[in-house]
Amino acid sequence: MAKIGLVTVLYNCNDVLEDFFKSLSIQSFNNYHLYLIDNSSSAETDELITQLVNKYPIPGYTHIKNPENFGVAKGNNQGIKLAIQHSSDFIVLLNNDIEFLQTFLLEEMVNCAVQKNEDMVIPKVLYYGTRKIWMAGGEFIDYKGTSRSIGKNDDDGERYNHPKYFNYAPTCFMLISRKVFDTIGFMDENYFVYYDDNDFVKRAIKKEFKIYFLPQLEVFHKVSVSTGGYESLFSIYYLNRNRVYFIKKHLSFPLKQIALSHAIMTKAIRYLFFL
Repeated sequence: MAKIGLVTVLYNCNDVLEDFFKSLSIQSFNNYHLYLIDNSSSAETDELITQLVNKYPIPGYTHIKNPENFGVAKGNNQGIKLAIQHSSDFIVLLNNDIEFLQTFLLEEMVNCAVQKNEDMVIPKVLYYGTRKIWMAGGEFIDYKGTSRSIGKNDDDGERYNHPKYFNYAPTCFMLISRKVFDTIGFMDENYFVYYDDNDFVKRAIKKEFKIYFLPQLEVFHKVSVSTGGYESLFSIYYLNRNRVYFIKKHLSFPLKQIALSHAIMTKAIRYLFFL
C-alpha cells in the first residue's frame, strides 16, 4: 500500500483546526502521517492539537515548532523532507483552513496516482459553505506573469465535472509523487508566501509533469484565514514582490518585459483609484 505524508503549515490558525482534524479522521485511507509545521507555535496551539487528536484520532502526526515564522515555502519544505525521509511515496500539500466531508477523498486520490500513474492530482475546491467554485483546475497567463483558477466564483455545474489535465493549480490541496521532488527539488524559499506554488508547478510543468483533476472529489476552502485576506498590507506586499520575482525567474524576452509592464501598470492604476 502506498504511504503518504500530509504537510500543512500552521500560522495563527487555531480557529480552523477542528474542522481540519475532523476531516482527516473520517478518511478511509489511513496509511498516512501528518506533518504540522508550526510558524506561530504557542502553548495554546500545543494544547489544542492534543485535544483534537484525542477527539479525532488520526494514524500519526509530527508537530514541528519553529522559533519564528519561516514562511509557507520553507515550512512546506520542512514537512516534505521529513515525509521523504520517512519513505512516503506521495506528499499531499494542504492548507488547514479547509474542510472535506468525503470519507474516500484521500483513497481516491492515491488510487488515481497509483493506478493511472499520475504524479500530481487535485480535487475540486469550493468556497466554504457554498457550491461556488474556488478552483477547478488552472492555467498560467504568461503575458501577465500570473495564473488563474478555472471556474473561480462560478456556481458548480456540469462543465466542471470532467476529469482533465491542467498545467497549473494552487497547492492548497495537491497530491504530489515523490518523483516530482526528486526531479525538480523543493519549494523556492525566497517566496516566503504567495507564488511559491506557481514557481513549483511551473518547474514541474517544464519537466513535463501534468496535473490531473478529479472533479468528483471536493474540498471546501476558508480563503486566506491566516494572512488577513488579499487586501491586507502583508498580502499586497508579498503578492507584488513575488509576482515580479516569478516573472524574472521564469519568463524570457519579450514575455518578461510584457509581464513586468502589465504588473506595474495594473497595480499602479488600482492603487491610485481604488485604495
